[in-house]
Parts: sequence; C-alpha cells; structure tokens
Amino acid sequence: MDTDDQTLVTRCRSGDIAAFEPLVEKYRQRVWRLAYHVLRDREEASDVAQEAFIRAWQALPNFRGQSAFYTWLFRIVMNVAADRARQRAARGRAFGTERVPEEEWERVIADEGVAPDETAVQVEQRERITRALATLSADHRAIIMLSDLEGLSYREIAGVLGIPMGTVMSRLHNARKRLRDALGPLLALVLVLGALLTPGSGLAEQTVRFGARVLLASDAPPPANVPSAPSDKRLESFLPKLRQLFRYSEYTSLARFRAEVPVGTTQKWSVPGDRQLELTPESVSEQGVKLKLRLVHGSVTELTTDIQAKHGRPAVIGGLKYANGVLIIIVWANPDAR
Repeated sequence: MDTDDQTLVTRCRSGDIAAFEPLVEKYRQRVWRLAYHVLRDREEASDVAQEAFIRAWQALPNFRGQSAFYTWLFRIVMNVAADRARQRAARGRAFGTERVPEEEWERVIADEGVAPDETAVQVEQRERITRALATLSADHRAIIMLSDLEGLSYREIAGVLGIPMGTVMSRLHNARKRLRDALGPLLALVLVLGALLTPGSGLAEQTVRFGARVLLASDAPPPANVPSAPSDKRLESFLPKLRQLFRYSEYTSLARFRAEVPVGTTQKWSVPGDRQLELTPESVSEQGVKLKLRLVHGSVTELTTDIQAKHGRPAVIGGLKYANGVLIIIVWANPDAR
C-alpha cells in the first residue's frame, strides 16, 4: 500500500477523523468518475461517491491493508453504485413527436457563420463511445472502466470486483474486441476514454437554452386546489398531438420553466406534488440536445431517463399520478445559446 495512504489509514483507524480528509481529497475525483461511468448520472454519482466514502470510513477498522487502499475503496464504490442502479425507479417513456414549427414553439436565435469546431468533433466522438459502451454488459463495462480508464492492474481489478484474475483477463479481452468492432480506429482506449468520456472542460463552454412545461392530463377539470399556469398558442397547437399520445380529454398547464446553462449543468425546479424536476443537458449533436431528466419526490427518484430534444420536436414524458390525472412533462432545447 502507498506509504502515505498507509500512514493516513493508520491514523484513521486510531480515531483521527482529520486524517481521512486527505484520502477523500486524493481519490474523490476518481471515485466520482467511477460512479458516473456506472450510472451515467452526475447527481447520482455524487450521491454514490459520498455514500462510498462514508461506508469506507465506517469499515476502516476491518481494513487490514492486504490490498491497496484505493482498490479496497473502489470495490466499495462499485458495490454502492450497483445497489443504486438496482434501486432506480421505473423509467418513463420519451416520445419523439411530429415536427412543430420552431417559431410556433420557441423562437430560435440563429447562430450564423459558426463553423464546426473541435468541440463538435469531441461531442460526436463521445457519443460514439457512449453508444459502444452501452452495448457492453455491465461486467464488461466495469472491466473497461477499471482497466483503461483507471489504469488498474489485473490483480487490482480482481480485488475490486471479487473475481479470479483469469476471469478479468478473459472479460477484458472480450470487452476490447467488442469495442474494437464498434469503434474501429477510434478505439485507442487509454487516450480516448480518458480524454473524451470523462465529463470535462471541452463541453463546459457550450451553452444550451432549454425549458419545460408541466401539464396535468385528466378526463375531468382539475380540482380547485391545483395550481395552474397560463396557456398560450404554442401549447394549444401542440394539444392534438398530446391527445393522440395520452388519450385524456383535459390538459391543464401547471408550470413553465426556462434556463440557459453550460452543457453538464443541472437545472432544478419545484413542480406540483412536492416534486423537483432536474434537467441536465449532456451533449449536443446534429440530432439535437441530449438531456438527463430526473423527477424527485423527497428522497425518492420517481423517474429518471435520457431524452433527445430535437430542433422543433419537443420530447414528451408522462405517466406519474397527480391530483385526478397524470403529470406530463414537455421538454424543448436549443443549443449554442448566445
């Protein structure tokens, strides 16, 4: 074990809480990154990282130093992330709707004369890698992350995952082969995964303008105590499509939100039913803006899903019970806001 780590762990085991802070500072980014690549959710990765460090502190009296501290810590992270993944609430369905003229939904500020730059290239590469990783099983994806992103040895990976070293070698070979078939020359795993998959500053300067409208869909007028927000012509033009999708007769506008933030920034709003809506623009491509949507009720994540908001095609998610009907969330997005 690293001498500095060993010294700090010894102090921690004797009850010195202050000695745990340098360990957290040293490994917090790697812990968060590992959790993020398991869950693909920034907020949940932060929660997992915090919980993993708490569990590590609580379990330190049982840590005998037979492996490096960070491999022991990574095993805790993987266990916590796996638990979180299993506990996720049912995902909502995202529907791509028929095209609505953008001037009828949200006026777009033209970005004339801007040529594609390195950021666009990185976004496209990031999406290719993400799609390729998504085709792997959870076991193969974990092997790739630990080996080619975190740089762990076969023996260390075996310790983190609790599997024989021969299984590590076999899984890594198969996982790399699958990625090679999917990515071709883009593979170069060590460089590509480290530089492009880790959420970094390359996307931070790209800004997205987006918004959401929350509706109540029901077969009768809403109760008197349900708050409402003004409707408008854009919403009225969209109602026929909503009726096709959800088959309710009444649609009441409850709230409307707008934001303009850098890619990777989470915007949070309070919505009816003591819920919190969280939207995070994750990437921008020619197909539109990919956003992570979470709906939280207290400490429970009721819904989490990835949506693709195309230009002029708002994404529609619905189904959660509220009042005498269900909530419907409409999300639109425009990249490169100025």
